Amino acid sequence: MTAPPVTTWPEATVSAAARQLDRESVKRLPVLDDLGRLVGIVTRGDLLRVHLRTDAEIREDVVQEVLRRVLGVRDGLVTVQVRDGEVTLDGRLDRRSAVELAGRLAGQVSGVVRVTSTIAYDVDDSALAEVDPGRVTPVA
Repeated sequence: MTAPPVTTWPEATVSAAARQLDRESVKRLPVLDDLGRLVGIVTRGDLLRVHLRTDAEIREDVVQEVLRRVLGVRDGLVTVQVRDGEVTLDGRLDRRSAVELAGRLAGQVSGVVRVTSTIAYDVDDSALAEVDPGRVTPVA
């Protein structure tokens, strides 16, 4: 144990605890309540377990949460393959912005280490997103 001990509190996020373990080069982090009493211990293994998921679990989250729930992509438009935490997206969507968002959101799924996207798109709407609404004259 280091002296003084490196500790955290119950309200700390998983990422904050992981950063603290790394920054302080410790393997265990005692969790103290508001009165300084020990209420638990977080280990590196505890934090890694959150991100160590099977490829099938990762694929299911990308398909269900990212493609279906958030982007509303119909089945069959995008294929998702996962190997050792690396996600590969392929297929075709209507807009470039949807393709970019699919890649970004897939990268945020727990357990994903890298995303490769070869999704094609029909319309490049990136120029539309850059239009300054203050400079557009409405059509009457």
